[in-house]
Amino acid sequence: MSTCATASRDMNEPLAGTAATARTWLLLEQSGPWGAKALTSSHFDPEVGGALEAAAEGTGVRVALIRRPGRHADCHTPTRHQVYVGHTSPGRTWLRGAATADPSELLSLDFAALGAGDHGGFGTPHTGAPLALVCTNGKRDRCCALLGRPLAAELADAGEEGAWEITHLGGHRFSPTLLVLPYGYAYGRTDAHAVKGILDAVRKGRVVTEGCRGNSAWERPGQAAELAVRRSTGVDAAGALSVVRTDGAAPRWEVTVAHSDGRRWRVTVAQGASLPPRPESCGAALGSPARMDVVAVRAVPDEAGRPAHRPAREGSSYEIHATLTSE
Repeated sequence: MSTCATASRDMNEPLAGTAATARTWLLLEQSGPWGAKALTSSHFDPEVGGALEAAAEGTGVRVALIRRPGRHADCHTPTRHQVYVGHTSPGRTWLRGAATADPSELLSLDFAALGAGDHGGFGTPHTGAPLALVCTNGKRDRCCALLGRPLAAELADAGEEGAWEITHLGGHRFSPTLLVLPYGYAYGRTDAHAVKGILDAVRKGRVVTEGCRGNSAWERPGQAAELAVRRSTGVDAAGALSVVRTDGAAPRWEVTVAHSDGRRWRVTVAQGASLPPRPESCGAALGSPARMDVVAVRAVPDEAGRPAHRPAREGSSYEIHATLTSE
């Protein structure tokens, strides 16, 4: 059976630069089945779901439903919902949790402040395992159910306490897709063995770049640029790199990536079209998604004018290819 995921894999479509963009994630537990637009088409109160979506718009906050892996029967009895809020900007990441019997209480949150990285005292700091959020919503795309649900179940069976299913991470054709909090890096085409390595690295404050789609804190040119710097220099500390400036507009950007130790790099990102055409989702017409190519990574002096350390691949530009999607 041909699916958007098999077509993408067969074409070796690059992953870098395809993560959903969100500085802050608001995750709300809701059992039972999910519709394509889960916040308004599930057993969750659609009026509250719509209001949460409206409150988050333009703030940098992304709202999603989560549930534990396994059977999803929902008997509609009153229950408490687990809630997580996580901010992903490097150097200022945090993840906090709470439980509520009335999700409408979340409408009182200051969404603009959450998007800016101010949790306002919500809940308590999360001290448990990192969250491994696997997209499993087959009503959005069958690949998410066919590939995501078995992965989520395998992680749970292996004892990963932070394993959850999530409603939507974008990029169905990269299924199974994964978001890891607190650092906010997304992954595609993952398997349980790879996820174990990713989570082991997170526990040590490190980032695995293999299979990585990017950090949700950045817009997609910045995601591709940051990953290019990591891969060319070997920097893997989670909070070490930040996208501090992006100049230009499609089809070409100059992205400045800074290290917490003062080093800086200038990354040239060019946009083109992905060929040959491929389905962006199962059942969709063939299309040519916008594509970003990282043309060069150049070390530049820091703000004090001191020369930066040279990239690991001295004497050449490091190149990667990234697909930019509209999801």
